[in-house]
Amino acid sequence: EEPLKEEGSSLSVPPAVPGAAAEPPRVQPQAREADFYCVKWISWKGERTPVITQSENGPCPLLAIINILLLQWKATCSGCSQVKLPPQKEVITAEELMAHLGNCILATQPRDTSEGLQLNFQQNINDTMTVLPKLSTGLDVNVRFTGVSDFEYTPECIVFDLLNIPLYHGWLVDPQSPEQVQAVGKLSYNQLVEKIITCKQASDSSLVSEGLVAEQFLESTASQLTFHGLCELTARAREGELGVFFRNNHFSTMIKHKGHLYLLVTDQGFLQEEGVVWESLHSVDGDSCFCDTDFHLSHALGKEGATAAPPDHRLQQRQVDQDYMVALSLQQGQDPPSVLSDLELARQLQHEEYQQHHPHPPPPLPPPPQPLPAQAGGRVAGERRQRQKPDLDCTLL
Repeated sequence: EEPLKEEGSSLSVPPAVPGAAAEPPRVQPQAREADFYCVKWISWKGERTPVITQSENGPCPLLAIINILLLQWKATCSGCSQVKLPPQKEVITAEELMAHLGNCILATQPRDTSEGLQLNFQQNINDTMTVLPKLSTGLDVNVRFTGVSDFEYTPECIVFDLLNIPLYHGWLVDPQSPEQVQAVGKLSYNQLVEKIITCKQASDSSLVSEGLVAEQFLESTASQLTFHGLCELTARAREGELGVFFRNNHFSTMIKHKGHLYLLVTDQGFLQEEGVVWESLHSVDGDSCFCDTDFHLSHALGKEGATAAPPDHRLQQRQVDQDYMVALSLQQGQDPPSVLSDLELARQLQHEEYQQHHPHPPPPLPPPPQPLPAQAGGRVAGERRQRQKPDLDCTLL
């Protein structure tokens, strides 16, 4: 599937820096007729749950927020907002989505009837109603490179605040690079671009040098996600938390499950792929894996087709976990943990399965075969490929 090209969702930027990998100017939203979006029904926590999909140029800020409200159907705490759709709903319009969102925002009215809180709530509602139309075309956000939740506060942020939805990004400067830390500082993206322009025109060589370092930072992190940012994002997000992740002019629904980050797959091209619900976020270079609703590695798009025998899910999930831990350890500059091969994992799972059904000590496992010299190389963490069956002498129970 080709990556979606978003319309209107971008960083609000000043004039571009010559030669710098800066964001292009904001695309002005075009006038469009009534939009229709297909509804994908998935099994989420044992309940049939809708997810709104999008085609090219979809209003990703609106859909990212709506999908969070849809996935929060199990929320029962006071003040939690959620959206419910009719069970046979297959298509929904932008106007319907905006109506659902407006109802959720109005439901956040505080129970405290004090005059101060009510006036503050009314002001927030007025500000939100001004921002809501922009959600269908895109939002302007201005990140700061100091933290995954650091954005320049704009009126657009009020929607996330009222609905208690965290907004994240992963475009951070590495604290182990003192030159970049000095050049970038606590500036926002807009301020950093302006600084680069000013420094390039300065007569002071130190300022010119600092501007070049800042420009090199933008060029080397044009993907808007850094190793340090990914590690901080993983550490900052709470287990089971649903939030919105901003990267490359796109807003995605994000969740943290068992220490791993996943993005909700909303591309309409996967509408009929029930086994493709989440996409792992564990790599800066875009390498990822598709997962089903239970976060197990998906094989719906396998080259061998539906006739191929499905590999053991436990083996796949452990391998995905290992790949992620290796990648995360390398990003943090630590020695990667010991990694089991597919065959070793299969033997370990066989051993555990045998112990569950036989209280007595199991017979010793046969020794592992010696690897050939040509098989010495490892594989890239997170590589998407079909797991091969273990050797015939090792049978999974």
